[in-house]
Amino acid sequence: MLLPVNATLAVVLAVLLVAAVTVAALCRLDHARDIAVAGLRAAAQLAAVSFLIGWVVRAVPLLVCFLLLMFAVAVRTAGRRITRNRTWWWAAVPIAAGVLPVVAALLLTGLVPPRGVTLIPVTGILMGGALTATVLSGRRVLDELETRRGEVEAGLALGLPDREARLEVARPVASDALLPGLDQTRTVGLVTLPGAFVGMLLGGASPVQAGAVQLFVLVALLAVQAVAVSVVLELVACGRLHRVPLSPAEGE
Repeated sequence: MLLPVNATLAVVLAVLLVAAVTVAALCRLDHARDIAVAGLRAAAQLAAVSFLIGWVVRAVPLLVCFLLLMFAVAVRTAGRRITRNRTWWWAAVPIAAGVLPVVAALLLTGLVPPRGVTLIPVTGILMGGALTATVLSGRRVLDELETRRGEVEAGLALGLPDREARLEVARPVASDALLPGLDQTRTVGLVTLPGAFVGMLLGGASPVQAGAVQLFVLVALLAVQAVAVSVVLELVACGRLHRVPLSPAEGE
């Protein structure tokens, strides 16, 4: 066992969280309060999942409900990070488009058995990657369109359709969302040993097995994130996902 679950662990976690909040506050960084809230939420959510997951994996209907809950939370989190108007729900499209085909392929080929104990963590990893790529690309693209609004209007004045005018500005920056995944894949084994690799080793697997699982996770994440970023770019270019305030009748 890597970490003993005892009072010492609780104290160390509390000290680390307080240190993170203090540093952010003293340096006047944004999100100092969010760091505290995120840490407390993580503790509560992981405690709840730890108790529930053993019960959920025993029945298919409960497993499906749990996966849908994961998806709903991912969509809400990503969407509200990107925009505050009602178009946030379009974040469901890139996340689903990235995750569903990969999970389906893994199930159909038998690489991942249709059991909750394996399906939940694999789906969670892929969904987390899709969430990150969706948020990064959505925020980056919409920020760029706001900053370079004049260039979009110039494209429209030259006769470009709305979609093409937005793509001319948005496409070059959308791929920035792929950089964290690319860097992690390029440096795996040299700079970091990711969680799947370490977890397999701690679980008794051979280094070769652990390496194969980690490689699978990294490549699958690259595929998921590439699809998510491409879909976000298309949604923004088509005006489906935006930051334009809605009419009073529709509400925020």
